[in-house]
Amino acid sequence: MQAAVVRTRSTRVRPHGALEWITLVTAFLIALPLLSVISTALQPGGEAWVHIANTSLSRYVANTVVLMLGVAALVISMGTVSGWLVTMYGFPGRRLLEYALVVPLAMPAYVLAYAYTDWLQFTGPVQGLLRELTGWEARQYWFPEIRTIGGAAMVLSFALYPYVYLLARTAFLDLSRNALEAGRLAGYSAVRVFFHVALPLARPAVVAGAALALMETLADFGTVSYFGLEVFTTGIFKAWMSMGDRVAAGQLSLCLLGFVVIVLTIERYSRGRAAYHSTLRKAAPVQQLQGWCAALACAACGAPVFFGFVLPTGILLHLAFGDDALRWSEKLTQILGNSVSVAGITALIAVTLATVMAYSARLTRLRRVLFANRVASLSYAIPGAVIAVGVLLPLGRFDNAFADFLERSFGMHVGLVLTGSLFALVYAYLVRFLAIAHQSVEAGLAKITPSMEDAARSLGAAPLRTLRRVHAPLLASSLATAALLVFVDVMKELPATFALRPFNFDTLAVYAYHLAKDERLAEAALPSLVIVAAGLLPLILASKRMMRAA
Repeated sequence: MQAAVVRTRSTRVRPHGALEWITLVTAFLIALPLLSVISTALQPGGEAWVHIANTSLSRYVANTVVLMLGVAALVISMGTVSGWLVTMYGFPGRRLLEYALVVPLAMPAYVLAYAYTDWLQFTGPVQGLLRELTGWEARQYWFPEIRTIGGAAMVLSFALYPYVYLLARTAFLDLSRNALEAGRLAGYSAVRVFFHVALPLARPAVVAGAALALMETLADFGTVSYFGLEVFTTGIFKAWMSMGDRVAAGQLSLCLLGFVVIVLTIERYSRGRAAYHSTLRKAAPVQQLQGWCAALACAACGAPVFFGFVLPTGILLHLAFGDDALRWSEKLTQILGNSVSVAGITALIAVTLATVMAYSARLTRLRRVLFANRVASLSYAIPGAVIAVGVLLPLGRFDNAFADFLERSFGMHVGLVLTGSLFALVYAYLVRFLAIAHQSVEAGLAKITPSMEDAARSLGAAPLRTLRRVHAPLLASSLATAALLVFVDVMKELPATFALRPFNFDTLAVYAYHLAKDERLAEAALPSLVIVAAGLLPLILASKRMMRAA
């Protein structure tokens, strides 16, 4: 009897230990690029850093601040107003717009940049029509330039406002009828109810959505590089690839991380200890709008969808099927295969590691395991350019040390083993996107009652067997969602792929970027459309789930 008890305990301890070690090692590997960037940035700067500090650093700071302010103003206005209108008012097209307002998330900002550049440039259809109608010639009129900070802020805002829309709409749905009726009884008009009652109550959600949009703005490389803007992401690649100075790249990466910390701090400070509770959970009734009020509401909600998805998709389709367009070829098939394979591998590994980490935290509740999960969940805040530098630094040191060891010990001459390989690329993707899989899996595990685990254990099932036989079937939906989200994000990822991809290994994002940089916008349209199409499915599923929850 005593021996049986000992055996039962041993079968439980060993899987716990394996899960714990996998969790801790994964968290260390996720944090390693960030630690590498910090340690490198603390080294004395060389001539490249002195040159950057004297000539470019102030422009990086100023341009980044202006870009962030512009994006913040636009995403908050578009996301909050549209979220309020579709939640509280009825007007033609409202049910369709509830779904459609999320769709621009499928359109990467750099794809929007390609589309609008072709549409608004001197040889594009807009200026061509203007000259045809007015008889003007070149230099006889002024037309706004898209390749500016203002243009970048507009493009990024059309792609990122759904972050604010989703969170603001959820907050507005949680507003109870008594809160809004109290404002009306106080004599407030509909506009004043929005500004003095609804908006203050939804402020934490609005600020959180804006913070997500700003972190994506800080991480953007494709848009700012294509527009030729001097911000931190373009400066990091310039210091690393043009100047060949890893210390300067690390120091610029640390500066960029400082902006990320500022955004997160502002979001946390603005939220403070705010907590809004309602004793009456009945939602406010939808008010039907008529006449010009309904038309204005429809236009206000339809404009972000039109300019963020419908118009750029139409531009890309016109380019893709035009006379100068890139036809589907064997090379494009190979590039699509590269994108799908690396995205699939990353999604599979990310979901597996996320499941192990979340289940380990659920079982052990140890502080070190919970802290490891926290580290993994924060990795999404690190920009892709910073991750690229952080991955290259330790892998470069390992490759050099390994090559020296083989040469001293065996006289063998080998090149770089990990740097510039698929391993480095997948590693960077995992650092960037493991948090997405972890959040989805953790949310799914939270819905499973602990009594099911107790029942499995009472039947003698070890934790790993319980995870495989009991939890995995119940988590099927969450695991599929996590894999799909990681897959789509990897398909769209540009800065890490641009820096770490193996030689002669292009993805759709990198291929489209190179074509657009060479001003071959018609040829960049088709791979760009494939990227957009890949992102539509998870957005439609997420939007349907949100509507059901409402």
